[in-house]
Amino acid sequence: MLTYNSVKELVDLAVQNKCRISDICIKDQAKKMGKSEDELFEQMEKCFDTMCESAEWGEQEGRRSTSGLTGDEGYLMKKYAEKDGGLMGKPMSRAVSRALAVSNCNAAMGKIVATPTAGSCGILPGCLITAYKERQMPKKDIVMSIFTAAAFGMIIAQKASIAGAQGGCQAECGSASGMAAAALVELMGGTPQMCADALAIAIVNQEGLVCDPVAGLVEIPCIKRNASGVVIAFSSADMALAGIEAKIPADECIDAMREVGDAMSRDLKETATGGLAATPTGKKYRAQVFGE
Repeated sequence: MLTYNSVKELVDLAVQNKCRISDICIKDQAKKMGKSEDELFEQMEKCFDTMCESAEWGEQEGRRSTSGLTGDEGYLMKKYAEKDGGLMGKPMSRAVSRALAVSNCNAAMGKIVATPTAGSCGILPGCLITAYKERQMPKKDIVMSIFTAAAFGMIIAQKASIAGAQGGCQAECGSASGMAAAALVELMGGTPQMCADALAIAIVNQEGLVCDPVAGLVEIPCIKRNASGVVIAFSSADMALAGIEAKIPADECIDAMREVGDAMSRDLKETATGGLAATPTGKKYRAQVFGE
């Protein structure tokens, strides 16, 4: 059985068995959980269905957070994307709108799938729903790719952290972007090594990202970081699929992320005492929500 302590172990096993990383993960998890692969697939399919529902709900007008600080980001981006696609083009703009929408759903206390956390819940759905709806990729392949994302997520959790309170936002949005990038590569027929390279590239591009939530809420700047996380995931996947290597192995990138997180000031790890949370406007918003 897999220990999920090494990306290399996972990639080597997939190569040896001439299969996808998702195939390795679902078989391993079925054994560990005492369930059939079909049962696990059905559970994961329900998770994907929930992601779709969260995005659809969050893209509707008037979806505001309970604090009143945020809302309608997903709705506004969807309207913008549907005009002419914007600067990024419609598929990418819709991926961003879906990421924002799922984050809006979370802030409004709606139902989401933490992938891997609530703070980064819009990144994987933004990528996969877009692959499903804009590129018409088979739902079965979409669901299986989530197992690849999950396998890498478990490795990151073991070797470093997926919690903003421990490793900063690099541990949340950085991890989610890497997981999503790997899933996208597999969907496009990339090799297991390409999946690992995409993961590494995405992590590198968010190394050192701090967690500085205004008023201590998962809203500002968290919602917009989900949007940028989607863009990083797509660009990382495309680079890997183009044959661009990460150069620094994924396992070493994860180790570096852990070291950076450990060195990060506590003020920049979800305490809302530094960064954007400590700006004059950040303090004003906190007073607006909680009072002086």
